[in-house]
Amino acid sequence: MAFAFLAIICGLLLLIWSSGRFVGGSACLAQRLGVPPLLVGMVVVGFGTSAPEMSVSALAALSGSPGIAAGNAYGSNIANIGLILGITALIRPLSFHWSLLRRELPALALVTGVSFLLLWDNELSRGNALVLLGIFSALLAMSILQGVRQAGLIPDDEGKVFKGPSLANSLFWVFVGLFVLIASSRLLVWGAVRVAQSLGVGDLVIGLTVVAVGTSLPELASSIAAVRKNEPDIAIGNVIGSNIFNTLAVVGIAGAIRPMGIAPEVLWRDMPVMGFLTLVLFLFGAGFSGPGRINRREGAFLLACYAGYISFLVAG
Repeated sequence: MAFAFLAIICGLLLLIWSSGRFVGGSACLAQRLGVPPLLVGMVVVGFGTSAPEMSVSALAALSGSPGIAAGNAYGSNIANIGLILGITALIRPLSFHWSLLRRELPALALVTGVSFLLLWDNELSRGNALVLLGIFSALLAMSILQGVRQAGLIPDDEGKVFKGPSLANSLFWVFVGLFVLIASSRLLVWGAVRVAQSLGVGDLVIGLTVVAVGTSLPELASSIAAVRKNEPDIAIGNVIGSNIFNTLAVVGIAGAIRPMGIAPEVLWRDMPVMGFLTLVLFLFGAGFSGPGRINRREGAFLLACYAGYISFLVAG
């Protein structure tokens, strides 16, 4: 037990260090390549920081633990919006890029609905998993093509001189930061799971809480680092990209490895909460009560929703 607690502490410290290096390198890389920060958040940061969810769910599927595999993906999505965006907005209010409302948030709502329909029979078959992976591949290709069309991927096309780190230095910190980010999250999750299992908690609840929060810590650390570097597009794009990745790729990869049964609670409890928070995020971004942003009051509301969800799980 003592070694598990030590793993949690070390994992947290390494997460804090590596997130700043990873986001800083990504932002400099985007500037030098002419890539919009939003695209970096959705593809580079969102994909990279979702790697822990992918590895955990894949290993859970291989070991025959469907509760951890599914709970990790959907619990991470709930934590990303309720916990991560809530905390990030309390630190600094987040403004919405228009393309988030026009493309990315509707895409997230669509894939959430599709995944609910595919799992309606409480089964994730290999065919359903391949459908999810196919949709993910199409969305990823569209995002990359859109970014290429907007930026041209032509660095310094107007003769601008960047005073930041070199391209090689930026790439170095992106890869080093990502490697330590993933390794530290795995260390943290391992310690947390060992502590939870010693208390006799079921695998679905472990997946929805301990594992989900643990694998979402890279998103939390990266989003906080992004807003402190005045890159709100990376923070919000990170969460949306990560949720799309979790819903399609993480669940799809786990199901492709081994078809699994889905607990009924996932359909009547967890996925509706995930859909509700996605809708709330869209309403905040539409700016019905002011400019399109998540202010501190709305961030507190997201945190309250997440706290209520966790309390319901614990009470159950």
